[in-house]
Amino acid sequence: MHHGLGLGRELKLAGKSEEEVKKLVANLKSDFTCARLEPQDRAMLGYAEKLTRAPQGIGADDVEKLRGFGFDDRAIHDICAVVAYFAFVNRIADGLGVELEKR
Repeated sequence: MHHGLGLGRELKLAGKSEEEVKKLVANLKSDFTCARLEPQDRAMLGYAEKLTRAPQGIGADDVEKLRGFGFDDRAIHDICAVVAYFAFVNRIADGLGVELEKR
């Protein structure tokens, strides 16, 4: 909920309409593969999903795939670090019984 609101604010600042923002945020929440995204964004989210759901399956080929979409080493590091950080924070929240925000 919180992250969707933040993304919505950023998209509006970038000139997206209220309707575009609602649709994109809803698609990202339910299934990012249904969202209208640039190929680079789709590749980044695919990597993030794989790192989250099956981190043991990440390999050099995944990094090379990101490079093929124009990400440099710094960007790949940052994507990995952000995904790993959110996984860490989610485990802390789960471990402490933190409840989700109300919708």
